[in-house]
Amino acid sequence: MAPAFLRLMAWGIEGETRRWRGAVARRPRRWFRRLSVCALGGSLLAACSGSEVTHLPPGPGDAKRGEKIAALAGGCGCHSAETGAPLSGERELPTPFGTFYSSNLTPDRETGLGAWTDEEIDTALRRGRLRDGTTEAPVMPWYAYAGMADDDARDLIAWLRTLEPVRRQRRADEIWIPLPRLAFRAWVILFSRFTTPPRSAPSEPHARGRYLVDHVAICGDCHTPRTVFGSPDRSLAFAGNAQGPFDEVVPNITPNKVTGIGNWTADDIVSVLEMGMLPNMDSVSGLMAELVDGVHGAPGYAQAPLADLRAMAEYLRTVRPIAHAVRDSGAGDD
Repeated sequence: MAPAFLRLMAWGIEGETRRWRGAVARRPRRWFRRLSVCALGGSLLAACSGSEVTHLPPGPGDAKRGEKIAALAGGCGCHSAETGAPLSGERELPTPFGTFYSSNLTPDRETGLGAWTDEEIDTALRRGRLRDGTTEAPVMPWYAYAGMADDDARDLIAWLRTLEPVRRQRRADEIWIPLPRLAFRAWVILFSRFTTPPRSAPSEPHARGRYLVDHVAICGDCHTPRTVFGSPDRSLAFAGNAQGPFDEVVPNITPNKVTGIGNWTADDIVSVLEMGMLPNMDSVSGLMAELVDGVHGAPGYAQAPLADLRAMAEYLRTVRPIAHAVRDSGAGDD
């Protein structure tokens, strides 16, 4: 775990980002060059501080149960492009720092995960470390999956092994940050919150709902706005994002009654997750529709256990209500 002084550094930097926002917006490349120059120092600090160690339980995983974990993760839809087989990668992921391309998760031995061990897949999933020892780009939110339970990670990997192998080579990322891998490592040290994963997922409904929202469905990855450095603005957790993935406007899902979903019942939230149906009888669209339905046959929330969807819904009704108007999405309507 990173030492306390690194956490204080991260909090201080995040607190300053509002003051820096205008300057960075005017000269983003200059500021991120400076961040990259600091990356080497961050990497040295990372080597000193270490990282959380994860361990897969012994024995084979349960692929059938792993499919349910995949459904709760929205079918890992970022790894499915508009064309091609599900989870074969090559989906464009545009960011302010360049365009990333998702990896092939099928068990193809040359272009996918077929030659990877379970431990190597787990290390990438929950620790953000690739086979060559480098750090994954934060566009892959491994720092959120870091809290996924050992049993769930093992079963999810077992399910990935059952996919049809697809040969599809991932294109190289098109990013402009100097020394990107060092910059990614510095970003992790400065802005991530390290989590020790449990051996098994919690079963108590509120705790399970929080676990699923934070570490499996990772709802905050889209519904929490980002700072100028691309880190989640935790002061606005779940409060909506006007500049969400693929330039979509992502609504406020806190229980604020004016700008969020404070007037929704738990059943209303479950209906959105299970069927994509809003309380006003409209349907979700865009990325949320993909999460509900899955992409190209991959599972989505609609295939997840109803009890888990309800646990997520009940938990979301307890998060801190935040007044943050993103757009008039009908969230605050009766």
